[in-house]
Amino acid sequence: MDLIVLPFLKNEFNAGKFNPYNGVCLVEDQEEDYSNAIFQCLHNQFVANALTIQAGHEILPGSKIGGMIARFTTYPATCKPDDVMQMIFDDQYSNWFYLDDMARGQYPAYMERYFEREGIHIQMEPGDLELLRENTIDFVSFSYYFSQVSTTEQGWEKTSGNLIMANKNPYLESSEWGWQKDPVGLRITLNQVYDRYQLPVFIAENGLGAVDVPGEDGMVHDPYRIDYLKAHVEQMKEAIKDGVDLIGYTMWGFIDIISCGSMEMSKRYGVIYVDQDDEGRGTLARSRKDSFFWYQKCIASNGEDLA
Repeated sequence: MDLIVLPFLKNEFNAGKFNPYNGVCLVEDQEEDYSNAIFQCLHNQFVANALTIQAGHEILPGSKIGGMIARFTTYPATCKPDDVMQMIFDDQYSNWFYLDDMARGQYPAYMERYFEREGIHIQMEPGDLELLRENTIDFVSFSYYFSQVSTTEQGWEKTSGNLIMANKNPYLESSEWGWQKDPVGLRITLNQVYDRYQLPVFIAENGLGAVDVPGEDGMVHDPYRIDYLKAHVEQMKEAIKDGVDLIGYTMWGFIDIISCGSMEMSKRYGVIYVDQDDEGRGTLARSRKDSFFWYQKCIASNGEDLA
């Protein structure tokens, strides 16, 4: 049996572009050419990723090594051709570029026009492109929380989410932090990713950030989180029936921690509650939420028991 390894040399590779401080450790007012610095850092990370794959395969023959992005399923706002074209561009620049590089082993042709338009000049060392070409990922991994809408129309209503501000989809409900819930978007992405790369797929992150308040019994009753997870698992099952080779899923996150996006404890993702507030006050005592027991059944039944 092959050993599956999910390296997080770079968690959410495309964060280098949509969140450069966290993604590539850059501060805009400290860079002479901010955009160029971002893509130079990303190139260096692509090379480091390829070197990691090379070393991993040498150290663990037969191992399967994947790469990860934050995936934003993208829809055109209307059937207007300009909106559809904008959707293609947004998908390429925000998502596919990073996976195309890691899975296909080369810079995609569409980025040449982007780099020329934006004045991006990447310094490459001899052997870089050969290294990328010869050390591609064995499976594709991504985090999935919400989808987004593309349009050329100015003034389109935005979501109120953190990390990225997306165009709002009027057909979707939003979480307390403005992230739009779209389980069908996960099935769409699974099909798109598998069709594009014909590689196994692993969902590394998926979950709902919400305010959890213990009840009078001291327990957190979170049917909203169960509903969210259940809907996404159901769509994963549909994607498998579609023919997608889905090899794994891990929710984010198992225990409450400070949210990376909003930098607060109030936005909780875990199925285990931690007694701590945004000021760091609390006993740190842990207790299992209702969603813990639901997820436990889901795992034990391999997704068959979703009641």
